[in-house]
Amino acid sequence: MVAIVGQPLTFEEFLRWDDGSGRSFELVNGVAVPLSEPNAKHEDVADGLSRLLSNHCQELRLPYIVRQGKQVRLKSAPGEYDSTRKADIVVFAKEEWERMRQSSASAAAYTCPPLVVEVVTPNWRDDYRIKLNEYETLGVPEYWIVDYAALGGVQYVGSPKQPTITIHELIEGEYHSQCYQSTEVIQSPAFPQFSLTIQQVIAMTEA
Repeated sequence: MVAIVGQPLTFEEFLRWDDGSGRSFELVNGVAVPLSEPNAKHEDVADGLSRLLSNHCQELRLPYIVRQGKQVRLKSAPGEYDSTRKADIVVFAKEEWERMRQSSASAAAYTCPPLVVEVVTPNWRDDYRIKLNEYETLGVPEYWIVDYAALGGVQYVGSPKQPTITIHELIEGEYHSQCYQSTEVIQSPAFPQFSLTIQQVIAMTEA
């Protein structure tokens, strides 16, 4: 990965920063780093899940706002500069979203969001290991890993590998994980009435 700017950026400066290329970036210890663009199936899954979650929140009048591709401010260790993740889906508390609507600043997860969803890429270790640790340290109450192509290691998706949704629930500061495969309906602490299977997710890539 290539450093784009010569001096560290704060989170707020990064949100205002634009190199004019139209590329997506994350902030890594104060440095803006370019991201690889997702493939079409990855975008189909993110779009489909975001739409289902948004509809669910509207139908049940839940106090959440669902958005795609938003920056999540991570917890920095003492002496470190700001870092972010551009998550596939971020579920915001409605109160926090309303606060941002009153501001001219970029919409982003300035505070810890209730739920983050990541769709697995070929660089699956980021989603299963690095991001999991980052979101756990930040205190994200619920983190979903959606592995529609069974890209993860066998310790995560079984042997033989199977498409899997893994839901991580934060309990006493640590994530407790539950995997769902085939036609198993997920059990989400944040959305207990939300019905979803990995087969439904796979169908989003076949339409």
